[in-house]
Amino acid sequence: MFTGIITDIGDVRETELRGDLWVRIGTRYETSGIDIGASIACDGVCLTVIELGADWFDVQISAESVSKTNIGTTNWSVGRRLNLERALKVGDELGGHIVSGHVDGVAEIIAMHEEGESTRVTLRAPENLAKFIAPKGSVALNGTSLTVNEVTRTDFGINFIPHTKTATTWGDAKVGDAVNLEIDTLARYVARLQDWS
Repeated sequence: MFTGIITDIGDVRETELRGDLWVRIGTRYETSGIDIGASIACDGVCLTVIELGADWFDVQISAESVSKTNIGTTNWSVGRRLNLERALKVGDELGGHIVSGHVDGVAEIIAMHEEGESTRVTLRAPENLAKFIAPKGSVALNGTSLTVNEVTRTDFGINFIPHTKTATTWGDAKVGDAVNLEIDTLARYVARLQDWS
């Protein structure tokens, strides 16, 4: 489990197809404190550490994960910056919302404009996920916990304050970007309960 509060910006160092996709990710985390088998959310995708170095960790990504995330649309090329978050520990501050790292689909940035010092962004969600997104609700976008401003059918808006743009990769965002979308867990269960009534 994660909170959607990004604690490092990593970068893709190497990639290789070895049956599954193998990726080496550079990090500022103290890797001596990371165990083999640990979970790290990388742009919102929960991935398992399979090898460690002084300033990097390796992950293996299944074809299923590649097909359901922006890994498949952007190919996570060498040099790409990634939002990173270590798994939540008991007693940690829950500053965002409960995030599983299981990406539901890919949204697209369709508009951006400056609003004061913040950046207002409009995204388009896949049709089957739009019903789970509500005004003032939470979403995880590329692993970042964010509050939804407004929703119009499949489109929804968010704001990035200056801190978010510098502490995450959101300062690099542009119209047309494919974004990993994880809907709020509570919304998923509420919708499931309604299906049974």
